[in-house]
This record gives sequence, C-alpha cells and structure tokens, in this order.
Amino acid sequence: MAQETNSGLKNNYPPLLQLQGSKLHNVRVTELMDHFVVKYKQEPEFLVRVPGRVNLIGEHVDYCGYSVLPMAIQYDIMVAVKRISEPQLYLTNMDSSHSDFQCPIHSFSIEVKKGVSPHWYNYFLCGLKGVLEALPQDSVGMFVAVTGNVPQQSGLSSSSALVSAAALAAAHANNLKMTKLEIASLSATSERYIGTEGGGMDQAIAFLGTRGCAKHIQFNPLRSEDVKLPDGVVFVIAHSLAVLNKAKTSDFNCRVAECRLASQIMAKKRGLSWEKVSSLADLQSTMTASLGEMIALVKEFLHEQPYSKEEICRELEVSGMCLDQLSLSNNTTDINQFKLHQRALHVYQEANRVKVFREVCQKDMEGSVALMKLGELMCQSHHSLQKLYECSHPNLDRLVELGKGKALGSRLTGAGWGGCIVALTTKDTVDDYIKTLKEKFYKENPAAFGKDLDSLVFATEPNVGAEIYEMKM
Repeated sequence: MAQETNSGLKNNYPPLLQLQGSKLHNVRVTELMDHFVVKYKQEPEFLVRVPGRVNLIGEHVDYCGYSVLPMAIQYDIMVAVKRISEPQLYLTNMDSSHSDFQCPIHSFSIEVKKGVSPHWYNYFLCGLKGVLEALPQDSVGMFVAVTGNVPQQSGLSSSSALVSAAALAAAHANNLKMTKLEIASLSATSERYIGTEGGGMDQAIAFLGTRGCAKHIQFNPLRSEDVKLPDGVVFVIAHSLAVLNKAKTSDFNCRVAECRLASQIMAKKRGLSWEKVSSLADLQSTMTASLGEMIALVKEFLHEQPYSKEEICRELEVSGMCLDQLSLSNNTTDINQFKLHQRALHVYQEANRVKVFREVCQKDMEGSVALMKLGELMCQSHHSLQKLYECSHPNLDRLVELGKGKALGSRLTGAGWGGCIVALTTKDTVDDYIKTLKEKFYKENPAAFGKDLDSLVFATEPNVGAEIYEMKM
C-alpha cells in the first residue's frame, strides 16, 4: 500500500498536460471552449479540471481532526482561462441560470448573507482570494469560463471543486507553483471565506485522487495513502432529490461548534487547559488515549440532554461573550441548544469505523467476507448519522431502506440533510440494485419527473485528481 507522506508529496505537483490528443478532449471541452470564444472573442490558454468526490466512510470527522476515506469521481468542474493585461476578472458559466460576473482582480468582496444561498461566483472568488494572498506580486487579469457536471448541493463536493478549480487556475495563470498538498491546504482555508468550517477532506481528495484507489487522508499534517478496494466492489451514488446549501444554513457549522464544545467541556472536566483544545482529536492526543477510552469518556462526562448556552458557560466558567469568541462562529452565536454527547459519540465511533474499514481493505481475507464487513460498517455509519448526528433526511433514509437485500451496505455521504447516498454493491448485483432504486424511488417521485435517471443514480469508480491542460505546449 503506497504511503504518500509530506516528504513524498513535496515535489508532487498537479499534472500539466497537453489538451490536444488527450482523453479530456471531448464534447464537454469543445462546448466550453466554444462558449469561451463566443463570450470573449478569444481562445483560452489553458484549462483546469477538478473532480467531485464521494466519501466512503468517515463523515463529519475531518473538521474534528480525524482521517477520512474518500475517492475522486468521474464528474468534475472545468475552468477555461486566458490571461489578460487588464487588472479585471471576467467570469461566465455555461449554466444559463448562473449570471456572468466581473470585478477588479485585486478589489472584490465575497458576499455571505445569513439564510441566503451565495451566488455561484463567490465560490470562485474564495479560491482566487486565497491565491492572491499567497502571490508575491500583483495578479494578472483573467477571462474565465466555467462548466461542471457534479450535481450541485448533492454532497459530492461541487462547491469545493469550484473553489479548488479557481485556486488552481489563478495559481497557474500567475506562474505560482504549488504542490498538491499546498494547493489543497490553500483551497480548504479559502473556502472558509464563504462561511463554512469544513475540515479539508474535499480539497485534499480533489488534488490527491488516484485512478483505481480510494484514499486514506489524514490531517495535521495533511498526508494520504492509497487504499486498494476488494476485487469486484462497485460503488453506486444515488441522489435523494433533496438539497442543502451549507453556506445558507447554520446546521453544518452548528455541528462543528457542538464538537468543539464537547471537546472543551471534557478537557475542563479532566483538569486540562480547555482553551487550548479546539477539536475532539486534539483532546484524544492530549490525553494519549485510545478511541475506545474516548467513547467511554463521552458517556461519563457528557449528558444526553441538550446543553443550553448558559449551562456551557457555567461548565467552562466563562461569559457568553467569551464563549462566542473562543468556541463559536458568526452564524452559531444565536444557537441556544447543543447536543454534545450525541455529536462527540458519533465522531469517536465514526473515526474507529474508518480505522476498521482501512484494516479490512489491507487484510488478506476472502473477498465476500471483506465486502460483508465493509457493508456493515457503512450501515453503522448511516445509523449514527441519522440518530446521533441528526443530519440525515427522510429521502436518504428511504434510499438506504430500499437497498437492504440488494446492496451490501449504504449510507449518506457528504454533509447530509439531503444530497446523496453511497452504496456498496458488486459487479454481479449493481445492475439489479440500480434498477430497484429507479423503479421504487425515482419513478414514483415527482421531483425526478423529466430528469435523466442515469444522472441521479450511477455506478462510480476511483478517479484521478486535479489536472491542468495547456492548449499549446
């Protein structure tokens, strides 16, 4: 199993390829280039492709400091770019529902309004802003055209792929050479300008993805290793037809805050400097404890009833204003009920499921036995996300239920509250499973009427990470 440590990836840059004659030179690329020429009356100089991802196991644990096991998928965001001398950014999107945008390249604001979905171009501006802060000189201006086939608000990381594509495009346009690790970290930090406190998984797999392998990705420091999946395994992604915009609601950031507060209260109860603890992984590391011991600690120190903000202040011996500054984000300061026991219990148990999932893939065991174990772990994960983390949705639960007896296991993937499930099937059962979902979920659901069902439920396999294609080299 190949390990890619910091040193191993030190000189590992996103590949720079030639578009002419490549597999990418397809109908979508031609349409993007045609759109670019119609819009700007010039041809692009280069193109950036960044894939979406599906997380196989390890949900809502990356921002707590724990490892995840995703893979890049075949759907992606593509960005065509031409450098211009004028210090302006011009953006156009092939999706006609997304309006064009332009601004001075060095002077723009990223609009984040509570309860309102950000305009699409704000995600591009996040990636651009991150690169501008890293540039030693002024940026060139850019003509940019964007297209994407990652389903939006589906839990497949379309927004992170756009932020990452913007960062990679801006870096390449300005000859800023960054390794995969560096650009992934920059992209993860940049996405926080839109108001979401993610942990870095989406950006990491976007750049580190390997064809044919899932990735075990660890954080602090960022590193990864290939995980070879058992022979015969086929993963299926199915859309629930319910969507969530993480930047629009406080649900996602509330979970981040609950996990942080849980770690701080447990640290206080153990007599530790709780102000220095910012995540559940921090706490485990400080205590040099096992995951099993941390699970026991949750059950001992955190009650199941929701905590009020006042109770948390009493536990930590701080004022409400101090708590806001130390532990909460802008869109979670008004929340007054926090389920700390349930959130922390999910994170520690899910972190252990990632560990076991990886071990099963590494072990030399009979294929059907390995697949059964992986399926069980995925089912356990969904149950925990549904009951403890409370981020599922009736449509997601229905898809999981319909798969019983057809798939070996399935679970919601991504943030939840809508989006997609990922299911574990085999080459022998995948077609029957997809047929079952089409007949029992999609064909009777009005939200699917008129849609291409093959874009809502499909088999996928591990794909390659971000690439840069020059028109002429």
